Amino acid sequence: MSRPDRDGQVRAMRDALAEAELPPDAIGYINAHGTATTVGDVVEAEAINTVFGPAAREVRVSSTKSLHGHLLGGSGALEFAAALLAFEGTLPPTGFLEQPDPACALRHVARTAERVAPPRAVMSNSFAFGGSNVVLVAARA
Repeated sequence: MSRPDRDGQVRAMRDALAEAELPPDAIGYINAHGTATTVGDVVEAEAINTVFGPAAREVRVSSTKSLHGHLLGGSGALEFAAALLAFEGTLPPTGFLEQPDPACALRHVARTAERVAPPRAVMSNSFAFGGSNVVLVAARA
């Protein structure tokens, strides 16, 4: 029930991009579901790499759960709000991340926020118990 499904995550990210009518390289920041579990984080990293291909090395990724905890049903809303900070030029970090797992080969925003030029679009992943996969994409108007 709590084992993440890579194919479901890939499908959710691709569907969100299609609905937003954006290519993967339009996304400048991803707020990952990232619960700091070995299986969950590795599966999500694999899904991101599958969807984004070579662009996965460019898009910055963090999980804000390390800063606010897992709010269960409230996590998705708070994480989406955190992802929107990127439009102000601030990428929230994965707090306390010192040594990323080599199996999670992504461009991590670790320990401290990063100041960047505002991206064209952001993505927020929410992958829950029982295989519920929700991905929101927002783009600047």
